[in-house]
Amino acid sequence: MRSNFFVKSHGLGNEYIILDEASIDFPLTVKAIRRICNVHHGIGSDGILLRVPAIRADFAVRIFNPDGSEAEKSGNGLRIFCKYLYDYGYAGSRFTVETKGGIVTAEVCELSGGKAHQIRVDMGRATFVSREVPTVFEEEEALGIDLEIADRVFKVYCVSVGNPHCVVLQDELDLNDILKYGSLLENHSSFPNRINVQFARVISPREAEILIWERGAGYTLASGSSSCGVASVLRKLGLIEPSVTIRMPGGELQIELDDDFNIRMTGPVRQIAEGTLNPELLADLEL
Repeated sequence: MRSNFFVKSHGLGNEYIILDEASIDFPLTVKAIRRICNVHHGIGSDGILLRVPAIRADFAVRIFNPDGSEAEKSGNGLRIFCKYLYDYGYAGSRFTVETKGGIVTAEVCELSGGKAHQIRVDMGRATFVSREVPTVFEEEEALGIDLEIADRVFKVYCVSVGNPHCVVLQDELDLNDILKYGSLLENHSSFPNRINVQFARVISPREAEILIWERGAGYTLASGSSSCGVASVLRKLGLIEPSVTIRMPGGELQIELDDDFNIRMTGPVRQIAEGTLNPELLADLEL
């Protein structure tokens, strides 16, 4: 593999840059992540997926937000990483990936032109236990708790699917709401590790739509883990069936849950570009 080789792909408009730790010749510091992800001074991305040596699975990845913080898990990021592994000949059609949020099993379930087109990922089990999300709420499960944010009181439903999520149910979705309150919810003192935020509306027992504020990234067109988190909350509340389509501005994902809240996510992923980081960009990282 070429030194400093990268691949850029997206899942429903949520884009990531993939790097291999073994092939880069610079430290992936917070400054480097922010510069590479910057749309004006770098490549532009919603985050970086860094392939690292696996210990407990077939492959392993570290997931970084564009602000340089590290995420435990990302549904779109995982599908993008899995496409990279399959398309570049590292993996077959079924394999495991180790993340900070646990080990997941992935399956390439549809091809187009010999490339991975649709990928299914077993995302693990959802938990609603307050301390496991984590939150500081005294309630055992962080479900239906009133939280005052600026001039509003939101009833929040919190869940972890390997990373933390805060779901707000609404009769109608308003982009201005997620833009105004997303960051305030993300950084609320009730969430010691910050939190991903979703405003959600149930369309039918088999459909829901969401708007997303992603921890460390901001407003996002689509998110796999957010879709899993919302589906888990809606199923917990008895509002949807075990299989549901989650619609987002970037597209839709199919989420399936069993009786124990184990989650399976299926959706598309596309490659945008591949190339080599330019020495001029890397020189800027040293300034």
